[in-house]
Amino acid sequence: MPKNSKVVKRELDDEVIESVKDLLSNEDSSDDAFKKSELMVDDQEEKDVDVEEGSDGEDERPAWNSKLQYILAQVGFSVGLGNVWRFPYLCQKNGGGAYLVPYLILLLIIGIPLFFLELAVGQRIRRGSIGVWNYISPKLGGIGFASCVVCFFVALYYNVIIGWSLFYFSQSFQHPLPWDQCPLVKNASHTIVEPECEKSSATTYYWYREALNISSSLSESGGLNWKMTICLLSAWVMVCLAMIKGIQSSGKIMYFSSLFPYVVLLCFLIRGLLLNGSVDGIRHMFTPKLEIMLEPKVWREAATQVFFALGLGFGGVIAFSSYNKRDNNCHFDAVLVSFINFFTSVLATLVVFAVLGFKANIINEKCVIQNSEKILKLLKIGNLSQDMIPHHINFSSITAEDYNLVYDIIQKVKEEEFDSLGLKSCQIEDELNKAVQGTGLAFIAFTEAMTHFPASPFWSVMFFLMLVNLGLGSMFGTIEGIITPIVDTFKVRKEILTVVCCLVAFFIGLIFVQRSGNYFVTMFDDYSATLPLLIVVILENIAVTRIYGVDKFMEDLKDMLGFSPSQYYYYMWKYVSPLVLLCLLVASVVQMGLSPPGYNAWIEDKATEEFHSYPTWGMIVCISLMLLAILPVPIVFMVRRCNLIDDSSGSLASVSYKRGRIIKEPVNLEGDNTSLIHGKSPSEVPSPNFGKNIYRKQTGSPTLDTAPNGRYGIGYLMADMPDMPESDL
Repeated sequence: MPKNSKVVKRELDDEVIESVKDLLSNEDSSDDAFKKSELMVDDQEEKDVDVEEGSDGEDERPAWNSKLQYILAQVGFSVGLGNVWRFPYLCQKNGGGAYLVPYLILLLIIGIPLFFLELAVGQRIRRGSIGVWNYISPKLGGIGFASCVVCFFVALYYNVIIGWSLFYFSQSFQHPLPWDQCPLVKNASHTIVEPECEKSSATTYYWYREALNISSSLSESGGLNWKMTICLLSAWVMVCLAMIKGIQSSGKIMYFSSLFPYVVLLCFLIRGLLLNGSVDGIRHMFTPKLEIMLEPKVWREAATQVFFALGLGFGGVIAFSSYNKRDNNCHFDAVLVSFINFFTSVLATLVVFAVLGFKANIINEKCVIQNSEKILKLLKIGNLSQDMIPHHINFSSITAEDYNLVYDIIQKVKEEEFDSLGLKSCQIEDELNKAVQGTGLAFIAFTEAMTHFPASPFWSVMFFLMLVNLGLGSMFGTIEGIITPIVDTFKVRKEILTVVCCLVAFFIGLIFVQRSGNYFVTMFDDYSATLPLLIVVILENIAVTRIYGVDKFMEDLKDMLGFSPSQYYYYMWKYVSPLVLLCLLVASVVQMGLSPPGYNAWIEDKATEEFHSYPTWGMIVCISLMLLAILPVPIVFMVRRCNLIDDSSGSLASVSYKRGRIIKEPVNLEGDNTSLIHGKSPSEVPSPNFGKNIYRKQTGSPTLDTAPNGRYGIGYLMADMPDMPESDL
């Protein structure tokens, strides 16, 4: 080596040594300056900066004003219309009080663990469903898009139900209630009761004819129902105004929309317990039928109810938790919200069957009076002997017990001729065994019971206002499951996206306010969510436990929560929950295959429902709904697998600094990238740990203790920015 080269080398070495000494001597003072520009993914105590290249503005991620507001949001999302009109029906149908046993077992096996999982990933990564699953594994990024599609499908028809509730709410401010009596119609000679109403009932007629003005089949559109169109528009305006500022606007509404239903349920329970027959309804409800509990169908329906009651797979749970502080105890939240949901269902069941017991008692009294009159006529014409009737029986004020005594005597004496007498056994249990769910419970059975309440308009206003609030609470979470992932991924303005989303949903939702709209609601409810959401949650479980790694995830939770979660969750996530979900998926597919696809059509002439099979185009729509909902998963997988698009757009996989701001760097994903650190594969990189813990050495990865570009692991990536001017550093 020439002499001058050695001199130059020595001088360079001296400069390097001096530079290192300067860095070491100024290390402490420079730490504070560095921490201000530290890479944070939405830490609550730091500012979240826009990841768009060249952006000078800082965009702070919204946060909940309080823990109570967040809990109310999660409760409002999970507690919905299904708690009021689905759970009581399943409880009655599947063994009464015995149904609570499989429900609680499945709540512990799949409900709480999977709810905890969604809360944890949302809080850890602080992104919506698209960003979360793209971060866990870009090849499974389609999970987030599938969740958004399902949320959109559900929002389309769920808001229609809110529109129905708004219509009934608006009609409740009159006495007597408009569905109290059958209307009268005039013909050429005299006034008669509306035949369709006379064949059914006043509340049934009002629901099908006055409210829906329903057509006789799915193929018979019948044009728009303008009353329901206005109600649907009102419902979407309410949702849009509440969601336009995200959680900053909807969070404040949660205090009312989440708490008001409990006030109404408690009022109804107290009022219901004071009514005749309410105790009979509650006793019937909770009388366990243990033999039914052993049937596989009961467990399948309990698992399905647990799954949908908590809103798993929709993305709303992840979206809400993404606005939390990273050290929030999401395990406590998962257990609390799950059991609040369960006890709300039990409370709603008490209310429903107290009121239905009262209704059954009224119907039973009418039955006793009508059949007692028949017995008197039979006695007069000599078909029955007076000797059959016990002497203490007084038909002018006969009780249900006395009537049943007379009925049993006549049945024994006139055994051969009994059927021709036309007498009915007026039993309250017979009425209570008529299982009613969904719109049939809310808009027919419950409304009929309320017509017999003193001050019935008041109770009707309270009931339908409660349904509106229950629906809105679930809608907020559903829309948040659409808005948050799209805003996080594509950086669009939340206000504009919310308005556009609500407008598009309203215009598509016009198919549900045709005269045949109720049949489309049934179609979407049966086919747009069940199977796609099961597949989504199974893939979520696989992504966390198999691809990201359940051991790594448990370490993340320990670091985030400050304590190690129970090993119970480890075994649930890794073994039990996936197995139960797969069994539920198979059972649902088998059930769907065995059940003929169709709907119950209202036949005006007969004033009754008849089962109709879907036409060919209807079957195509049903299949298309399921395929469209799950299609993003294979599409995104193939796009990532084949590297068909540049992954740098909107990716969270690789970031660096420039003047304390995060800037994006092109990323070439050759495999599933599960870390923000240098784009390494899951096996090479520990679980990411952002925020204040970024300075600590990551366990299990000694190579990341000192990064090639600095001691912080994720620092100023000098080697990747050769063209950066010195002034920018």
